[in-house]
Amino acid sequence: MLIIQNISYTHPNKDLLFDNLNLILNNHQKVALIGNNGIGKSILLKIIANELPISDGQLNVDTKPYYIPQVFGQYNHLTIAQALGVDDKLDALTEILDGNATEENYTLLDDNWTIEERCHESLQHWQLYDLKLTERMGTLSGGQKAKVFLAGISLHQPELILMDEPSNHLDVSGRELLYNFIKATKSTLIVVSHDRKLLNILSTVYELSKQGIKIYGGNYEFYTEQKKIESTALSQDIHSKEKAFRKAKEKERKTLEQQQKLNIRGKGKQEKAGVARIMMNTLRNNAENSTSRIKSIHHEKIDGISQELHGLRSNLADIDKMKFGFDNSPLHKGKVLFKADNLIVTYDKQPLWNDKLSLQLTSGERVALTGKNGSGKTTLIRVILGDLKPLSGTIYRTENKSVYIDQDYSLIDNQLNVYEQAQSFNLSALLEHEIKIRLNRFLFAKEDWNKVCGTLSGGERMRLMLCCLTINNQSPDIIILDEPTNNLDIQNIEILTSAINAYQGTLIVVSHDEYFLEQINIDRTITL
Repeated sequence: MLIIQNISYTHPNKDLLFDNLNLILNNHQKVALIGNNGIGKSILLKIIANELPISDGQLNVDTKPYYIPQVFGQYNHLTIAQALGVDDKLDALTEILDGNATEENYTLLDDNWTIEERCHESLQHWQLYDLKLTERMGTLSGGQKAKVFLAGISLHQPELILMDEPSNHLDVSGRELLYNFIKATKSTLIVVSHDRKLLNILSTVYELSKQGIKIYGGNYEFYTEQKKIESTALSQDIHSKEKAFRKAKEKERKTLEQQQKLNIRGKGKQEKAGVARIMMNTLRNNAENSTSRIKSIHHEKIDGISQELHGLRSNLADIDKMKFGFDNSPLHKGKVLFKADNLIVTYDKQPLWNDKLSLQLTSGERVALTGKNGSGKTTLIRVILGDLKPLSGTIYRTENKSVYIDQDYSLIDNQLNVYEQAQSFNLSALLEHEIKIRLNRFLFAKEDWNKVCGTLSGGERMRLMLCCLTINNQSPDIIILDEPTNNLDIQNIEILTSAINAYQGTLIVVSHDEYFLEQINIDRTITL
């Protein structure tokens, strides 16, 4: 069992990340931990894994957690055996077999005589073949590193497993292995992920926010339905509060008008009656004080409603605040944009595909490119864009305006600030205030305009890239997205999904995220 009581965490720079956080996790529970970017999901996993200290509160874990991080660069200097945490056992086994049968070596081995075979079996289960346990982690791809840590689960048999974006670098077959493991395991799981298919396998959602952890007793689809209900209720509350605000302002106006009329009428009567000047001044002061009190009462009420309204609006999801405003591609639907017959493309002098490749792309289509890692998806994109010539085959390409967006949003210049980046796409001579209006639409407020692009998060880079596309004088005929969801949290994936669905041109997407492909209404899939 895992119990967290009133814990807080403060960054080294003294900024408070979260405070008074509480959580109880029972044995064999499988939990999705979700929340907005930067809210502290990865930090919380590291705290539970005992990799970071808490600033205050209590953390009780009755077993040693097995932690799979999101980033693996810090392990590049380790061998695979060291990353798996079995290097001491392997060394002890080698020593014993070489005749150095000391008590220390026997203690280290702890009767794990088949440890080497078990390592290779575990690695092979995760599709890692012909790897030596002495190889450095730095020589492996991101997907291979993730699989090494996943392979370690069967070696250590942990009761509590912590996973931070475990499917991020996995191809389709690797993800299926992961899904099957999560379904079958009896271990307790806490998983941070933006992979909605994975999240739907987990039985409970824990939502981390500034208010703490809120529990939803169902999978991700159940969670989204509950959030829709909450969002509808919030919208109704905002509408009701806006109505009350308008009524209060109108009542204040009418009351003040009525009071002013009474004051004028009273003054006229007093002058006719010949009231003494000193008495007139006293009566005027009383009238002014009365008006001032009325103003104060109404102002207090209006101010209270305004603050409540601001609080309600601050709870709106970012996606509800955004306006996309994409222009449509001028090309008519169904026009042939690219046609290839009998393509052969080589890599290291070897053909990338077993058979010659033929395909056609027409305007208005939404096409997914899928295949295992190394199957040539990015290479095919380069051919489609005209950046790479095939070894043989014929190509027809219509003149078109295309944009290629990779997972790092490399079209953004890290040296520019946010406003300068937006201005660099301003080919239609929009005025400065018009650029800033577009930036506001994509949630870049005044204080963000001078931020250097190199400091932006994955979600911010994505929103800025979408903003730049709307600033351009014409939407592209083709948008090509290469693993666009890899560095985004769920909230920003939903923003991207809405933006793509607002775009009316041709779309080519490379993604292992099946849920994302379903949401953006893919017409057909090309599997390499």
